Amino acid sequence: MLVAPSILSADFGNLAEDVRAICEGGCDLVHVDVMDGHFVPNLTIGPVVVEAVAKAATKPLDIHLMVENNAFFVDLFAPIKPGFISFHMEEEKHPHRLIQKIRSYGIRPAITLNPHTPPEAIEFLLEDVDMVLLMSVNPGFGGQKFITSVVKKAQRLKAMIKKINPKCLIEVDGGVNDQNIKALEAAGVDVVVAGSFVYKHPEGIAKAISALK
Repeated sequence: MLVAPSILSADFGNLAEDVRAICEGGCDLVHVDVMDGHFVPNLTIGPVVVEAVAKAATKPLDIHLMVENNAFFVDLFAPIKPGFISFHMEEEKHPHRLIQKIRSYGIRPAITLNPHTPPEAIEFLLEDVDMVLLMSVNPGFGGQKFITSVVKKAQRLKAMIKKINPKCLIEVDGGVNDQNIKALEAAGVDVVVAGSFVYKHPEGIAKAISALK
């Protein structure tokens, strides 16, 4: 299992230190939630802060766009050279074009589904993406309760991926902890995003990442 801690739960007064802590603690990706206050009712960070995160990180960035006007934001963050950029299927009118734009920058494209969106909605996009991010909470805020139906959804998506694009990863974001990680693994999930569990673990960041792995 790959672990991508979300810096949404970090201490932004000591952000560089908290980014270094997850990298040293054994994470595989650094998950960055970009929210514009329109697609979701929250506003987070722009490219200046994300560039600082990239400088502090020793692991690839996993940028999750929760925005309107995805193409604009892809152009904005592409110079930072993250490992992945994911966008929401629910917002994008021309997903094929956007996937091609992301890949043209040398960045791995990923597509995100809200809790209510069925995996079949992206059947004809699966061969073009490197990862699918399944939201297991409603996007916008950290610390929410895990929506259990995502396990069944991941199983359905995994069956589609095996037929269409076996190299495509499945990532799950929202409410992930050491209690539901086994069910996600069994469903075929490859990457988990965990914010509160990692940054607020009573035994520290490294212990939290180790528990998930």
